[in-house]
Amino acid sequence: WLPSFFFPHQSTHRLIVLFIVFINNKLKMAKPGNEKKGAKVFKTKCSQCHTVEEGGAHKQGPNLYGFFGRQSGQADGFSYSSANKKSGIMWGEDTLFEYLENPKKYIKGTKMVFAGIKKPQERKDLIAYLKSTCSA
Repeated sequence: WLPSFFFPHQSTHRLIVLFIVFINNKLKMAKPGNEKKGAKVFKTKCSQCHTVEEGGAHKQGPNLYGFFGRQSGQADGFSYSSANKKSGIMWGEDTLFEYLENPKKYIKGTKMVFAGIKKPQERKDLIAYLKSTCSA
């Protein structure tokens, strides 16, 4: 009584379709970022080194206002590592999601000392907060 797609005489197309449907459903179930939770993540993990307000001061790290859609290493008045300046990364949700997991691995030679955020949902929450707060 196994489903017919388990029988060898059936097309492998059914398996492929089922796999695609399964993956698509998993992606739809992924929770979007929560700005309020992201604000807490920023406060506990980022605010010691970064500000987000327009015209805010640089600290150990650069002010982040306006960085979405901008190339890495471009904030005026901040001294970036050459690795960061030469990386060519354009900051968006996808690049930031990967970067925040392990900054030193993503940009080898960066002077950012932060170890990263391992939990994907925390990264999504932080990105939602940064996107709403830092967009020019």
